[in-house]
Amino acid sequence: MFTVGCAGFAVPATRYFKEYLFVEIQETHLAIPGQGTVRRWAREAPKGFEFALLAPRECAQENFKLSPTVTSSLEGLATVRDQLNATTAVFTAPPEFAPTRTNKGNLREFLKAVLPSYQRVVFEAPGWKPDEADALAEEVGCLAARDPLSHGLSKRQEAYYRLPGPAGRKSRYEDPAIEELAMIADGGRDQKAHYIFANVDMFSDAKRFRKAVGE
Repeated sequence: MFTVGCAGFAVPATRYFKEYLFVEIQETHLAIPGQGTVRRWAREAPKGFEFALLAPRECAQENFKLSPTVTSSLEGLATVRDQLNATTAVFTAPPEFAPTRTNKGNLREFLKAVLPSYQRVVFEAPGWKPDEADALAEEVGCLAARDPLSHGLSKRQEAYYRLPGPAGRKSRYEDPAIEELAMIADGGRDQKAHYIFANVDMFSDAKRFRKAVGE
């Protein structure tokens, strides 16, 4: 089963809701969105729509330790979660967050602490080998995001794939890349897979991918 969506509303939310049933809210990474905005999203979203929340940047800044600052940020995130009935929290680490024993230990305990609060917890560690991240995620009971075009499919039954753009956020996926991604995805049709586009043309690129896989 495929879920396809974007990292943020690339178009007005009312238009987005007509095309997709999943979005990864980006505003929560920098600050808690205004109550009016959150209520509008909740009101306009169609039945069956899923919200994911990009976790506050303080989590990574504090090296995934449950400091007072991080705890306060997570409490703010929980208010948005409750209003949107959000199912997923996504925690991103900077590239310099190396897979050292200390960092792994911090991340492991952090993820265990937040896991009961969400149906699905995802972490993305760009500086790690994808299978290494998958191993820690499986141990904890969460998911590790990966780019399937760069690293192939995860071997796990559920996976979270983020598409950052072939040359960074400001790049778009040309037709050959979309076709290649569709072929890769076709090899994982027995997997519950979430494909989240995070590049500048994510709205149209995700639509082309969805068409290519017949969704």
